[in-house]
Amino acid sequence: MSLISAVLAGCSTPARDLEPEAAQQLQAKVLTVSQAAAGNDPAAALKSLDELVVQLDASAADGGVSFKRHQSIMKAVEAVRADLAAAQAQAEAAAAAEAAAAAAAAEAAAAEAAAEAAAAQASQPAPQPPAQVPAPAPAQESSGPGKGEKGKGKDD
Repeated sequence: MSLISAVLAGCSTPARDLEPEAAQQLQAKVLTVSQAAAGNDPAAALKSLDELVVQLDASAADGGVSFKRHQSIMKAVEAVRADLAAAQAQAEAAAAAEAAAAAAAAEAAAAEAAAEAAAAQASQPAPQPPAQVPAPAPAQESSGPGKGEKGKGKDD
């Protein structure tokens, strides 16, 4: 982030083409950009850089920054913006790759768990149907002579 140093240098030397108050305000914005960049937060650094440009334009409009100094600071700002945009794209790509890897790992774990469950189920013996107990045979009637039959009695 040596380009941030260039922006800081462009805002730090109070001279005829940069009023002290404007320099102080711009330095505060540059510090915010630097802190966000150092904290690996390129999105916040880009937002702070946009705020720096707004402040720079306002200072140029009210005469606190000369046209020449405005142009030199803007060149440094655009170089820093390119670095931050590249860092942000790299961070987003890394986050996307990490998310894809996490999703693949979760999918693999789910497939492994399903395979283990299938293997466990296959290793268990098949359930046997309940043993069929034969029904008791119906009771048979006795074959001896009964009341209405001949064989006993007077007429025999």
